[in-house]
Amino acid sequence: MGSWFSGFKKEQYTVETSDFGKANIVYRHGGNGEPLLLLHGNPMSHITWHKVVDSLKDKYYVVASDLRGYGESVGPEDGGENHINYSFRAMASDQVSLMKSLGFEKFKVVGHDRGARTSHRMCLDFPDKVLKVGIFDILPNRHIWTVQKKNWAMTKWHWLLMMQPYDLPEKLLSSVPPKYYMEKKLSKRGATLEFCRETFDEYVKCFNYKTIRASCEDYRAAPSCDLDHDNEDFKNNNKIKCPVLVLWGQKSDTGKVWGDVLNTWQEYSEHKVMGEGLDCGHYLQEEKPEKVLNWLNKFL
Repeated sequence: MGSWFSGFKKEQYTVETSDFGKANIVYRHGGNGEPLLLLHGNPMSHITWHKVVDSLKDKYYVVASDLRGYGESVGPEDGGENHINYSFRAMASDQVSLMKSLGFEKFKVVGHDRGARTSHRMCLDFPDKVLKVGIFDILPNRHIWTVQKKNWAMTKWHWLLMMQPYDLPEKLLSSVPPKYYMEKKLSKRGATLEFCRETFDEYVKCFNYKTIRASCEDYRAAPSCDLDHDNEDFKNNNKIKCPVLVLWGQKSDTGKVWGDVLNTWQEYSEHKVMGEGLDCGHYLQEEKPEKVLNWLNKFL
């Protein structure tokens, strides 16, 4: 990885609960200041933050973590009842436990894609832990499944494929050359592969059966137990209680298909939601790192 994450220490943390099984979480940590947790999306890993961590570590103690089953982290083979072991609740619980093991009872969190969904769930399940949250290029899971649009369904082939019952998606994805799949997956949503020229090989390396199995369970959980959790919170008016920053790509589906991003998130937050669409696709932190840093410096 060359000079990526210079000054950071790479470690592994094991968490095991009766609710979500056992997971080995790989993460890097380092820096100075208040604790800041960074969570990646699919099909990436914590290295997606490599263009911003050098600047962030001067002000924050940064923890960049792989979600269970993603990157180098390992989750349970069994997805659990209703796919609970790969729910955003399980992933949020992992990361709160990790931060506590590092001595951080309260912290700020920024997430992209699946990491942003995990961050949203963390705010609802652990409101006393999250001081501020940054949410990158998503809309709430409940909104996705209750206000679906044709254009979304036409472009989100991986959602609809990976949520199918075990083990057809696993076998289909495992039969595809990893490099070919990653080229197709990362070049959609208004992005070109130029943004990940430095990280592409790392993402290809992590596209193995372990990650495929975990990510399929993750996507099965979204319209099942995750949606159940979201509906329960919405019914009980349980909203994000900390300040919220929302950034999205104007060329991504979040900006192009769904439209009014800030007002949508406002329904799920007690605070005034701030943010804007950036001139890029889905992968903000790698496509427009300087603009992302500008916003994080203002917000955090």
